[in-house]
Amino acid sequence: MQLLAYILIYPLLWIISILPFRLLYLVSDGLYILLYYIIGYRKKVVYNNLKLVFPEKPEKELTQIQKKFYKHLCDMFLEMAKTMTISEKELKKRFHIINPEEFQRLEHLNKSIILIFGHYASWEWSIVLQNYINFKGLAVYKKLANRYFDKLIRDIRSKFNTDLISTKETIQVINENETKGIKSIIGFLSDQSPRLSKDVYWGEFMGIETPCFTGAERLAKKLNLTIAYLKVSKVKRGHYEAEIKTLTETPNAYKDYELTDMFLREVEKQIHEAPEYYFWTHKRWKHRKKTNSIF
Repeated sequence: MQLLAYILIYPLLWIISILPFRLLYLVSDGLYILLYYIIGYRKKVVYNNLKLVFPEKPEKELTQIQKKFYKHLCDMFLEMAKTMTISEKELKKRFHIINPEEFQRLEHLNKSIILIFGHYASWEWSIVLQNYINFKGLAVYKKLANRYFDKLIRDIRSKFNTDLISTKETIQVINENETKGIKSIIGFLSDQSPRLSKDVYWGEFMGIETPCFTGAERLAKKLNLTIAYLKVSKVKRGHYEAEIKTLTETPNAYKDYELTDMFLREVEKQIHEAPEYYFWTHKRWKHRKKTNSIF
């Protein structure tokens, strides 16, 4: 069944990937109408998330944000497919790094770097970062249940020499690299909801007390790694820019969870600036200590 799904869907993804961008975004416009108005894909989840974190906004404004988000979501999905065939030159033109010299400065410290960012704007096209660094690029990801699509995702995201490692492999791979003296830059998407456990950290995100991932912070403290935030912004349709913001070169100088909170504040700033570019379809606040649930 997994293979059949792959055989049916892969040709469509490949056809999308070879479309010129102007035609790609026409397809995206049609996909938006299908997802938002006909299928209504996760509309209730998106609206409830927006209502939860922006209780002061009127319904009309929330609906406008919701529609803009779905347009962006469709763009991003097709851009991910486009990555299958996009050239390095084209991707560097469309995903611009504002301050690549900060990577060079951090590399001169001769310490591996943890690069954390959120599901905001375009995290898929951040794979081009490998072309700006000398360290080994690693990206932590959650393995897909369908092994054929999992391989496809790995192939796409490793197109520019960044290796994907599953969440279960992370500590082992990084420890081995450090033992061998291999310096790495490790990408973490750390803003989504972790599994509940008795020792989970409950932090505040968008005004809601909710469980938060702390793996990046804990790893940085254990191995004394630099932590930086990748601020990705959408400039216009099909064009993004990214800024490297170093949070600390001395993680053990901070109290537990302080760096996690610093990261969350950075993501919050971007959400408040342009909420339509955040990944609202995920049930980010499905666990929270506040009891006034609207779900």
